[in-house]
Amino acid sequence: MSHTWKFFRAGGFDQVRIDTAADLLALRELDQKLWVALSCPVKGIEFDARSLALIDTDSDGHVRAPELLAAIDWAAARLNDAEVLAHGLAGVPLAAIKDPAVLAAAQGLLPAGGELVSVEAASAAETEYSARALAAWEALASSAGSTVKPLGEATEAACAAVAEVKEKLDDFFVRCRLAAFDMRAGEALNASDDALKSLGAAALSAAHADIAALPLARVGAGATVPLGAGSESGINPAWAQRIATLREAAVVPLLGARAAISESDWLALQDQLAGYVAWQAARPVGLPPEAEAVRDLERLARYVRDLLPLANNFVAFRDFYTHQGKATFQIGTLYLDGRSAELCVAVNAAAKHAALAGLSRICLVYCDCTRVGDGNEEKLSIAAAFTAGDSDQLMVGRNGVFYDRQGRDWNATIVKLVEHPISLRQAFWSPYKRLMRMVGEQLQKLAAGKAAAVESKLGATAVGVGKKVEAPAAPQAFDVGKFAGIFAAIGLAIGAIGTVLAGVMSGLLGLKWWQMPLAVGGLMLLISAPAMVLAWFKLRSRNLGPILDANGWAVNARARINIPFGTSLTQLAQLPPGAERALTDPYAEKEQPWKTYAAIAAVLFVAAAWLTR
Repeated sequence: MSHTWKFFRAGGFDQVRIDTAADLLALRELDQKLWVALSCPVKGIEFDARSLALIDTDSDGHVRAPELLAAIDWAAARLNDAEVLAHGLAGVPLAAIKDPAVLAAAQGLLPAGGELVSVEAASAAETEYSARALAAWEALASSAGSTVKPLGEATEAACAAVAEVKEKLDDFFVRCRLAAFDMRAGEALNASDDALKSLGAAALSAAHADIAALPLARVGAGATVPLGAGSESGINPAWAQRIATLREAAVVPLLGARAAISESDWLALQDQLAGYVAWQAARPVGLPPEAEAVRDLERLARYVRDLLPLANNFVAFRDFYTHQGKATFQIGTLYLDGRSAELCVAVNAAAKHAALAGLSRICLVYCDCTRVGDGNEEKLSIAAAFTAGDSDQLMVGRNGVFYDRQGRDWNATIVKLVEHPISLRQAFWSPYKRLMRMVGEQLQKLAAGKAAAVESKLGATAVGVGKKVEAPAAPQAFDVGKFAGIFAAIGLAIGAIGTVLAGVMSGLLGLKWWQMPLAVGGLMLLISAPAMVLAWFKLRSRNLGPILDANGWAVNARARINIPFGTSLTQLAQLPPGAERALTDPYAEKEQPWKTYAAIAAVLFVAAAWLTR
């Protein structure tokens, strides 16, 4: 390998540095196993769409590694000095152009003393050439007059009506000529009995494909195509409407009113419209041959500006991992729940995307975004990675604001969540939150049950009001044996709980005063350790690849997002430096005395235990 490569380590793997034009030109020598990606989509990323379309030579919607290499070779072959590819210029300098035709086109665009043809200037020149070619083509029709447009502006509708039935009419008249050649062909070329019988079992409509396949009308030597309307017209029902359109748009204006159209009429009709058909066929597509140099100039200007940034977001993910700028797949920032998520990617279908992106081990929030621009509602779907904080308040239906790379704001609503650990802090407190949530749910169920019982009792009492009070029945004797089992179970439960509490308290009282906080902390850590270990492994294995693969990328590396880097992708709300903060909250909840009493009792208990040792 003739080129000496430099690599930097980010995301847990080595990535190539593409800093110079020599690095760019030598990419063909670099083993593609070392490329971060081998393909990227042309839509859903923040990159110049026109430049991507020029590189995507097969127009399959993806820029692949061979296409990127071919674009680099194409640009290098037309430059005197390939170093301009690494200068970050807005276009191509005149002195760097090697191709004589492209150089002449550039000199024709630049004013006196100009040295650089910008992308905008080259694109405008190409647009101007296309407009000139289209204007010349339209002028041709004006100068030819009725030869090209015998019906004026209605000629287009007449040609469309003829094109709609041309194949069927040609077929009909060929059948009629065969019938004239051999009378046996007349019956053979009409609809057979079997073909008509096969239609009997089907649910028919005028647009049925089997009906449309039947001959246009009754075939015979010298037969004509009826142009009349109604059930007696003799036209195949599937073609009746199109024949009626042909009559009104072309036959009557060009040939005059008639009941049927013969083969000679049909040929004469096409001859009168032949000029318009030829004119349409000559419509310029793209640039004329003499303006190809202008197209190459625009392409060269775009490649000089865009090839190096594209390579650094394709062969390597330099912008993403070094924070030198936004990566091409980062389409904006989502503000939600007191956080800003910078890793936001475009999504076409949330359910399909989540099926693969869920393997990334990253907490993903899918949002539908809308905004009104120029009176029209625009829609966008995104997936945002939350890599700091917690997921307690992330839920379907919550609203936020999304800012795209152009600075436009969108209304964002959560429509789907893919939950994964966000931080070790969240994992530490998760067992206690689950416990509190479970206790709260049980208490709510208990309170709801008690409330239902009270309401039922009150309802029964209300129903009994006004009824005759019956003599009270003799009270039954209390059956001690019946409740012995219940009392025993309650006693065992209280005893077990008391034993556990006594063991814990005796263990704590057996420690020195400074050991008690350590013991409590150790117990909490023991409870939280399993959740933290599991979260730690998941956080270390977070992978950007599945998120991008779900969008059509071909990520070729295990692009990890470790804990420190992941934390930097989601910013938490913080007060600005030097801000003044008033700690008095006029609406703060009043402190309850029992908390103070409990704290004093705990201190006295620990002090007494320590003094009595």
